[in-house]
Amino acid sequence: MKTKLFVLPFIVLCWGVTFAQNNTYQVNYNKMNQLLRAINDLYVDTVNFDKIVENATVEMLKELDPHTVYIPAKEVQQANEPLQGAFDGIGVTFQIIKDTINVMEVIIGGPSDKVGLMAGDKIIKVDSSNSYGKEINNQWVMTHLRGKKGTKVDLQVRRNKNPEPLSFTIVRDKIPMNSINVFFMVDKTTGYIRLERFAATSKKEFSEALHTLQDQGMKNLIFDLRGNGGGYLNTAFEIADEFIDKDKIIVYTDNFRGTGEKFSSTAIGDFEKGKLILLVDEGSASASEIVSGAVQDWDRGLVLGRRTFGKGLVQKPLYLADQSQVRLTISRYYTPSGRCIQKPYEDGLDNYLEDIQYRSEHGELYTADSIKFPDSLKYKTPNGRIVYGGGGIMPDVFIPLDTTKYSSLYGEMFRKGIFSGFTLDYMATNRELLKAKYPTFEDFKNNFVVTDELLQSVIEYAHKEGVKDSVPLLFSKRAELFFKENGTQLDSIYSNVNSLQSMDQFNEMFNSFMNKSYTESMQLRNLTKINTFIKEAILFEFARNLFTYGDAYQVYLLSDETFLKAVQIMNDDKVFKKFKVSR
Repeated sequence: MKTKLFVLPFIVLCWGVTFAQNNTYQVNYNKMNQLLRAINDLYVDTVNFDKIVENATVEMLKELDPHTVYIPAKEVQQANEPLQGAFDGIGVTFQIIKDTINVMEVIIGGPSDKVGLMAGDKIIKVDSSNSYGKEINNQWVMTHLRGKKGTKVDLQVRRNKNPEPLSFTIVRDKIPMNSINVFFMVDKTTGYIRLERFAATSKKEFSEALHTLQDQGMKNLIFDLRGNGGGYLNTAFEIADEFIDKDKIIVYTDNFRGTGEKFSSTAIGDFEKGKLILLVDEGSASASEIVSGAVQDWDRGLVLGRRTFGKGLVQKPLYLADQSQVRLTISRYYTPSGRCIQKPYEDGLDNYLEDIQYRSEHGELYTADSIKFPDSLKYKTPNGRIVYGGGGIMPDVFIPLDTTKYSSLYGEMFRKGIFSGFTLDYMATNRELLKAKYPTFEDFKNNFVVTDELLQSVIEYAHKEGVKDSVPLLFSKRAELFFKENGTQLDSIYSNVNSLQSMDQFNEMFNSFMNKSYTESMQLRNLTKINTFIKEAILFEFARNLFTYGDAYQVYLLSDETFLKAVQIMNDDKVFKKFKVSR
């Protein structure tokens, strides 16, 4: 149900503004035409008008807002694919490791699956072109592997330790880009759905996942929107409509022309009853904020996590004469309580994009107490809950970011592809053995353990690949340096090792030494936890290689603090009562 927002006095005022703007527009339009004509007719050298206009367009749009963007014609298709829900290609996910294209996952039923391509295969030739080396990047891969449906591509791959490459001829086809790759039952009554973007197919995917879980007994839902940067406004409305009963505003838009729209809920909603928890973070934006804002404003569910991005602007795609595209901001959107959650952008694009870094530096990602909202941004829900506008959706329950996971060690291992690289090497000789031992995902989830021996193999692999501060290596180097710098004093201590005073002296010396390097000391202090994270990363990669990404994500969630908190709250009616939320 859509109705126009028409307020007569506002319309009259806007008409006057629009007339003045149109007059200014005409003057500047003539000015630009005059300038281009003069360059064409009079300039001393030949001119690349394509380049001039492209650059001028980009710079002009920078004067508007951070989300009005220009997309060159050659990039439009690729830019639209995630929202359209499909692309033409061979049906694999890949990662470039050691200058080589590694197949990470083969889409079941896709073109590559039909001819027998497997996860772990290394693509060494595409048609007649070698596909390894420093010049190979993600863009090269997509350019050569994607193509029109029905066209063929010849691949050569190396598999396991086979000396001879295998040849495949793959007929490209339409490959779905699912926005929901993970949904499952957490327990007998609670389901989980993760939505990665609000695409054209998302409502259909959501309905199918929802009904599947309901058929399995789902009464309550954890809906994960973390890292979801948005998408289509209509899709956000349709999904929010599943949660909220009829004739309630879900979102409305407005602009200075008064041509906004109101989106109100219908009587058709498949999850209007039952406990609902939404998971959000600083990467949840736009359409994610529409859904979480509506759920929060109507006291329909709880929002867990960290403050969302703060994008309250609506874009319309406009095609230009050369089939390039401008995504032009045409309105602001507002949550049912009247909140505009757009964060300020008047200080320039750089400051706008660095806002998340600012939040980190000021402690917002780690403690809720560091977040301050002025009273002017305060709104109330029908049940009397206080909510805030002006810079994202503030969750009902704050979950801090776990900084331990982002240590320099773990970060370096992740950036260098240690986890995926090690897994692919391990699977080259152990895949069939593991498949026989764990024939189903449930077998794997319940029984597979990353042993200390396997952890040590990962650390050794990391060392070989140039990770300089591998955990055992780091400790041994620090200890070696300590003994080297304090040899004389240590000799004296060792001569009286049974003395309690001597041991106290040793401890004092060692602690003082370690404090000289705070970063390394913190890594050592968190040694056990870092090892746990490494084991979790390997467990995820093993699950993804043996089964599916969705299965692997279930493994990941087993140690995810926000998810685990949501499961805990789902079984605690007191929290829902505290926030006066329907259940």
